[in-house]
Amino acid sequence: MQETIRERKKAVKLSPEEARAQGEADVQAKIAEMAEDDRAIAARIHALVLAAAPGLVPRTFYGMPAWAKDGKVICFFQAKSKFKVRYSTLGFQHDARLDEEEIWPVAFAITSLTAAGERRIAELVKKAVS
Repeated sequence: MQETIRERKKAVKLSPEEARAQGEADVQAKIAEMAEDDRAIAARIHALVLAAAPGLVPRTFYGMPAWAKDGKVICFFQAKSKFKVRYSTLGFQHDARLDEEEIWPVAFAITSLTAAGERRIAELVKKAVS
């Protein structure tokens, strides 16, 4: 929680260009801190998210890599090593437009990335920002 408070205070003082640059640096620093297997997946997801939705702004969210639109986090990556669980997670916040009828998933477990998985992530991100 303290990390989130620091993130928010820092973001208020920045121009949009500065926020993007600072967010990119913060996300890269968080990815660099991860265990090797998490780091590889997080780096690839970061590239996929920015390619699928270049308008999203990298930032951190509770100390995790995240991507925001209009200041609101759309999606984020949780490394398995941070929570000592068996898989990492790509999660989507309530502002993501993933609605499908009356029920839909908002988090996806990731153990590895294949070409099919990468395509699915790109589709989800594009839909989330639509």
